[in-house]
Parts: sequence; C-alpha cells; structure tokens
Amino acid sequence: MPELQYMTGFGNTFETEALPNALPRGRNSPQRCNYGLYAEQLSGTAFTMPKHANARSWLYRMLPSVKHAGAFRAESPGHIRTAPCREPHSLPIGAQRWSATPPPDHPANFMAGMLTMTTAGDSDAHTGMAAHVYACNTSMTDDYFFNRDGEYLIVPEQGGVRFDTEFGILEAHPGEIVIIPRGVVFRVALPEGSARGYVCENYGARFELPERGPIGANGLASPRDFQYPVAAYEEGRGRGRLWAKWGGDLYSCEIDHSPLDVVAWHGNYAPCKYDLRAFSPLGAVAFDHPDPSVFTVLTSPSSTPGVGNVDFVIFPERWMVAEDTFRPPWFHRNIMSEFMGLIDGVYDAKPRGFHPGAMSLHNSMLPHGPDADAFEAASRARLKPVKLENTLAFMFESSLPQRVTRYAAESPQRQADYRDGWRPLKKTFHQQPPDETGNA
Repeated sequence: MPELQYMTGFGNTFETEALPNALPRGRNSPQRCNYGLYAEQLSGTAFTMPKHANARSWLYRMLPSVKHAGAFRAESPGHIRTAPCREPHSLPIGAQRWSATPPPDHPANFMAGMLTMTTAGDSDAHTGMAAHVYACNTSMTDDYFFNRDGEYLIVPEQGGVRFDTEFGILEAHPGEIVIIPRGVVFRVALPEGSARGYVCENYGARFELPERGPIGANGLASPRDFQYPVAAYEEGRGRGRLWAKWGGDLYSCEIDHSPLDVVAWHGNYAPCKYDLRAFSPLGAVAFDHPDPSVFTVLTSPSSTPGVGNVDFVIFPERWMVAEDTFRPPWFHRNIMSEFMGLIDGVYDAKPRGFHPGAMSLHNSMLPHGPDADAFEAASRARLKPVKLENTLAFMFESSLPQRVTRYAAESPQRQADYRDGWRPLKKTFHQQPPDETGNA
C-alpha cells in the first residue's frame, strides 16, 4: 500500500500525479496523454452550474471507465433501501431508539454489512437522504463499488476503515469522517479486521461548509482541516467485480482489471476526510441557549435559502459557561427530522440507555427532549463553568421526514421502552408567585 499522503483545503481545486508529468499542462493537450493514459472527466454537477458551484475533475487513467463497466446484472440489495421507501410495518410514529448493531455472524464486507434505518425524499429527484449503519468483518479485496444515487458521509464508530478510491487512499478512524462523492469508485479495507459506524447517503446538493453569518470568518469547521488523497494507482490486479447502486437498485458486472487505475487527476470533485476533533464549537457565554445549528459541520442546502436538505451536526467536548440557562437541549418540536448517533462517551441529554453505536430518531414535529433524569439534574445544577467531556454525538438532520424501514421497525435492537425515560416527568404547576429573585 502506498504511504498515505493528503492535500488540504475543502472545495479547493487540486492537482496530483503519481508519475512525473502525467498531468497535461499548458499547451500540452490531452489529445495524446503521457504514459499512454486516457483523459476522462467526472462531473459532479451540471455543466451549466454557476462557477462557484461547478464541480468536476479530470482523471488520467490506464483505461477509460467504459472498459470497467461490463454487462451489469441485477443483485439483491440486502438491507439497503432507497427513498422513496414506504415498506409495510406496524411501527407507529413517535420517538424511536435502537441499541448498537451487533457484529455480523457471517462474512460481510462494507456494502454487505450496510443496513438502512431511515429514508427521506426521492433519490431520483435529488432530494432527501438515507441513514444507514454498517457492521462488517471482511475487506473488499476484488470488489469495487460506486453509488449513482447520492454521496456518502461515513462516520466510523468502531475500527478503522481504509477507502481505496479512484483518486487515492483515505484512512479514517473513530472521530473522523469520510465523504465519497456520487459516482466515485472505491473499495473498503478493514485494517483492524472489523468495523462499525454510520452512513448518511445524501441524495441532494453536495455537502458544503455552512454560512457563518454573524459568526464571521472563524469557528466551526475550517477548510484547511479537510484532507484529500494524492494520486495512487493500481496495476496488475486480476479479475474482480464492480458493483453499482443506481436508482435504488443494486447491480454488478465482471471486470478483468482494477478500476482504481488513475495515475493523475486535477479538479475539485474528489473524496476527502475530516477529523471532528478539529471542529471549533461555539456557544453562549452569558445566558440563553444557542440553537444546535451552531454545531453544523456540513450542510447540503435545499432550494429554500436557510433550509438544509441534510445537515451534519456534532456535539463534541466543549466548555459550558452560560448563566441562568437550562443547559441540555430543551423540550422541543422541530420542522427538521433528527437521526442521532453516538460515537464516543455519553450524550448529556440521554445519560442512560444511549451508548456508542446506538441511534435515535426524532421526526418532524414530533415532541422530544431530555429524559427525566437529565431534566432533574439540569434543573438543580449549580450554574458554573464546566467542561463537557467524554462525549461525541452527531445528527443527520433533514428538512424532510425520515421514514423508518421495515428492517429498523422489526429490529431486535429497537428499544420498545424508549419513551419510558419521560414517564417520571410529572406536573408541578402551582399558582404561588415567584419571589423577588424570580424563583417560584
């Protein structure tokens, strides 16, 4: 395996070559590429998109992609589902939570070990998302994959994952994320033998950094902390199989050489990774409770300004310093639908029953909030600066309702008693006026 090397800067235009002068420059036209390579463009947006939003890369490869794609045949999608998906099941609406996914009891690679929990929108219309989990114990040695339906945002929770892509190699561990753009071919290896995590499949506009508005130029995720792979090609591998997810269906075809044969590339459409520990959280320093939008790492914008098709939000370790403020997330109903997972430690609003690898769904306009234990502790807490440690949670948040798949509805990991956490909440209303300090 080549030594891992990265270039930094989210959304930058990069150029990288594994052999000297593999990239055409100046008047050196790609009509006849050096080393006998073929020039191929991968476009992630329509040609006519505005300049700032146009995304494409030029790949200089041993064989064009048309030589990779043989006669595709339909395959079983397993537990992978794509929106629109309204599978019949008896689970009614309401807050849901699932325990961590157990390891597979049979050989399963990254794709075979993927389980869809929720879907939203319509992949053909390029709106919405799907939330998956993966639990795998086998590397993809001669199998390769690409997804036409959306881009993947992968969140490792246990075990490292190495993504061998057309653009080069990315390796990620818990606390990091990887973005694989729509259409990019990749293969997943497991350096530690097994892995588990979460996946957001974004059908809509590509993930981008959120607008900071009054926050200004600094804070949240910095473009310089995103890492892109340098060119690294494969040659001499034998026969294999290329898998494709297209229109919600799964297909495969036989190939006689590796599709990871790109010797050089340049452009701004490429996979990348990001260390969540580089995120700079912001919060209140006097009173009041900031909205969770201040923890947005990436957003896939919708056609409505200010409304996310999908937002990727994290709740990392941070200082809590606000006074006269209820500090955990408050009770609320929200136009957004929230799929939450826990990467490490404890989530402050759900101290019990929510462990790393678990997940919850609080759907659009359905009430949720801290459980009774968290509410009681926060209501009586001494309000002084405190460091929130041993925690890293996240949300895949969408403006569209997320529909639970049949697999998720019938999963033995679903916690049927989840709502019991709110059962101890009792009515404490009284008509005694508050004293001069404002306390009842």
